Order: sequence, then structure tokens, then C-alpha cells
Amino acid sequence: MLVGLPREIKNNEFRVGLTPASVRELKAHGHEILVESGAGLGIGAPDEAYTKAGAKIVDTAAEVFARADMVVKVKEPQPQECKMLRQGQILFTYLHLAPDPEQAKLIEASGAIAIAYETVTDNAGRLPLLAPMSEVAGRMAVQVGAVSLQKANGGRGVLLAGVPGVPAGKVVVLGGGVVGTNAARIAMGMGADVTIFDKSIPRLAQLDDLYGPQLKTCYSTAEAVEDAVFNADMVIGAVLIPGAAAPKLVTRAMLPHMRPGAVLVDVAIDQGGCFESSHPTTHSDPTYIVNNVVHYCVANMPGAVAHTSTYALTQATLPYALKLADKGWRAALSDDKNFRNGLNVAEGKITFAAVAEALGQPYHAAERVLGLAA
Repeated sequence: MLVGLPREIKNNEFRVGLTPASVRELKAHGHEILVESGAGLGIGAPDEAYTKAGAKIVDTAAEVFARADMVVKVKEPQPQECKMLRQGQILFTYLHLAPDPEQAKLIEASGAIAIAYETVTDNAGRLPLLAPMSEVAGRMAVQVGAVSLQKANGGRGVLLAGVPGVPAGKVVVLGGGVVGTNAARIAMGMGADVTIFDKSIPRLAQLDDLYGPQLKTCYSTAEAVEDAVFNADMVIGAVLIPGAAAPKLVTRAMLPHMRPGAVLVDVAIDQGGCFESSHPTTHSDPTYIVNNVVHYCVANMPGAVAHTSTYALTQATLPYALKLADKGWRAALSDDKNFRNGLNVAEGKITFAAVAEALGQPYHAAERVLGLAA
């Protein structure tokens, strides 16, 4: 198979879909790889490193999209990239289609086979291709939130760790999954007063076992969340429903009751955000203020630490990319029900139920598209 690797073009996105080591593995399986010139510069991988690994360098993304049987990316394709997709071509990347009807329409119109990292599962129902970036984003959330709390950035002027005689900052984490757990871990490490919310009692029990009294755990009800948010210095939105739009846990009506200069970090912004007042921002302009509350809603947070993120991501995605290249998408997805959950769009049809529901479009089960069900 001819595998294509374009340079990422989203604002301040420095990650890349394949490392030179990934290219070498694909080459060892007998595949050819086209790499857009400069694709790996954000992780310190020059064109020469890809050439040495066996890739061919081309000048433009247009050539990559025109020639490749499969395009491997990191972020969802931008409109100009969607328009270069073609019938039957495989796109393997993060998609986050539920809050993005424009992207969905363009991919449907292309006839391409769009497989999303974020909805691939494992036997335990976990999301193995989302988890590495969730770990990065969770850990980054506290870091960027702490900077946003500085007075010069519009925040309350609170130091999360406090100092002797002055209480630590209060951090509220909404969601006890991978993002939330990593956020809580870093916030506790910085000395903050941390409370984490979840609707799963077993998950809260696990977190209690892991961190003991240093971490406050709380069952998520509207009243409990409100009380905590109103008294927080930082709130981290870390709720995910795979493939679907995120639930709005902090409403606009709650903002006037929050502490002036408090910070909301919406890690769920890729899926539409879990704060009603959220809208996507960029690394070059990451925050805005509503009702004296600072909002940090960067949609590609891990792109700021591209080296760490790329290597964490590609070591998870490479085995799946190899399956697609070795078997083709129909056989690879037919053979693996968990991998099949990654199929979001195929030949103009929405094949992931939560995406179809969010977009108000007909749902076509992947099994039917693949001919596995009558």
C-alpha cells in the first residue's frame, strides 16, 4: 500500500502522524511511504530522517493526497484537506465529527473511508488511541490553567501550591477518566486542593485507593458540581462520551456565581466542550473571558508538546496503521470488532451511532457496510 504523511496545518500543530521509526516499520512490511517535505520538523525529524527510514519526500500535501492509498494524520482534516480526499481512500486520524458538521459533510462527499483514533476500543471498552493524548492533555491542563490564573493573564492571581499561611488553590476536575486522573495527579503534585467528580462509584473508589485523602472524590450531581465550581479557582472539564458531543456541565448561568478570575480549562473542546460558554481557541490566542471567568479552550492542546505527544501517539497507532496497510480496511476492520469501532464514515455513510445522532444524520452500522450483517 502507498501510505501518505502530510504536514499538519492546524494552528500551531507541530505533531506528525508517523515518526521515522514508524516509516521504517511500514517499509519493512513492504509498503511505500510518501512524506510531505517538512512534516516532521515540529518533532525535530528532518526530511533526511524520513528518507533514511525509506520514505520518499514530496513537495506538497496535494501530491500526498493525490497518490496515497491511505493518509495518516494527527488532527482532523481542515476543509482544504477534506476536498483533496477521494473515493475509497483511507483517512486514519483524529476526527471529532460530532461537533463539526462541515467536516462530516466534506468527508461524506469525498467517498473516503474515515477511521477515527478516538473511537477505536479495546476488549475492556477503553480507548487505546485516545488515551495517550488524554494523558498529555490532562497533565497539560493544570500547567496551562496555572499560567492562566496569573493576574497578568486575567486570572485571580492565585498560586496553586499556596505558601505557609495562605491556602492552596482549589482545583475541581469534572470526570474521573484518563484526562481527569492525569489532571488531578499533576494538580496534587503542585500542591493544590483537588476535588474530582464522576458518576461511577467504582471509579471514585479506585481513585480513593490510589491517592487516599490527598484527593477528594465526589459523586457528580448538579448541586454538588455547582457548589464546587462556585468555590473553585480552576475547573478542568474532562468528560468524554466516545464519539458524541460532550455534556454541558457548567452553564452560562453559573459563571456570575464563580470567583472573579477563576479559570475554566475545557479539555473536552474537541467534542464540543463541557462548558456552555466554551468555543474553540488556538495556541496563538488561547483564552478569553466571559463574566470575569477565564476560558482556556485550545482544541489541540497536545500539539504544544509535539515531541512527547507524537511519540506517545504513534507508538499506539502504528500497530493499527500496519493492519490497515497489510490487510486493507475491509479485512482489517472485519477481523477486529474493536478496530471496527473506529470507522466513522465509509463511502458517504456515517457509521458511528453517536456521530450520526449528534449530526442528525442516518446511521449505517459498520457491520452492514462491511457485509458482516444481513
